[in-house]
Amino acid sequence: MLSNAQLLDELMGRDRNLAPDEKRQNVHWDDESVSPGRAVCKYFLCGFCPAELFTNTRSDLGPCEKIHDDNLRKYYEKSSRFMKVGYEKDFLRYLQNLMADVERRIRRGHARLALSQNATTGATTGGPVSKNEEKGQVLTEKIEELLEQIEELGSEGKVEEAQGMMKLVEQLKDEREQLRSASSTIESSAAQEKQMEVCEVCGAFLIVGDAQSRVDDHLMGKQHMGYAKIKATVEELKEKLRKKTEEPERDDKLKKEREERELEREREREEREKKRRREEEEKEKEREREREARRRPSPSRSRHSHSGRASDRRRSRSRDRRRSRSKEREKKRSRGEERRSRDRSERGEE
Repeated sequence: MLSNAQLLDELMGRDRNLAPDEKRQNVHWDDESVSPGRAVCKYFLCGFCPAELFTNTRSDLGPCEKIHDDNLRKYYEKSSRFMKVGYEKDFLRYLQNLMADVERRIRRGHARLALSQNATTGATTGGPVSKNEEKGQVLTEKIEELLEQIEELGSEGKVEEAQGMMKLVEQLKDEREQLRSASSTIESSAAQEKQMEVCEVCGAFLIVGDAQSRVDDHLMGKQHMGYAKIKATVEELKEKLRKKTEEPERDDKLKKEREERELEREREREEREKKRRREEEEKEKEREREREARRRPSPSRSRHSHSGRASDRRRSRSRDRRRSRSKEREKKRSRGEERRSRDRSERGEE
């Protein structure tokens, strides 16, 4: 249930008491201003402000003067810095402190009930004196012994030792007084006929077998629902932060696996390239051997080549002789034609 101030804030805004010229400027979700009117409640950004859970209860945390704005929370959740600025860790730490407080309250409640039940059992059965009374008697005897020793030390002039023992006596008296207070509490509890139990959520005392309507009222009360919400939120935040922490580790693992696969593929490519080069070198050596074998003449081929060259030379000389004879004939014909031409010219002159 909202308080009157919260209802007015929802209806008229948190600026309802400011003058027109004092209107608050635009606020960003990460504002860290010292001024209450400017500071944004980081717990509210993470889900809710615990101060709003226990208003007017024995667990009231007092009012929160910081800004609670749903729009700012939406902006934060949509921001790229969501769950990266440490707000959730601070929120979880604060909620865990609240849970530690209520757990101590629950333990104290169980201890009180245990003392009450022991006292009731002792009174019912008519047994010996309670343990607290026995301890009180022992302490009283111890105190009396120490007082006697202090008197002796004082008579002997040992003032410092007597003062030290006097401090011990005071401590024992305080302890005896605490035992007596506990005994009175036990007696008052034993006087109650109704059996009590401790709520494991909020630490409140409940009557065993109480009317269901009263049990429902307790379960729907601010204190019980507030601590139940805190407990559920603690577990939820732990899971979220655990996953958020595991994401970089998982990404690093996947990146490392990709790099290892890439290195393996690179090694395979290098091995294939080396194998290809070896095969090329072997083929080149084989081709070189074949070329060398072709360049190296055999004896039979050498004889054939010599005889072929001799026949070529003979054919060449034969061609040369034929050419020479042909040239001689051409010369003779040309000389004959010249002679006949001169003869004709001479006869024409005559």
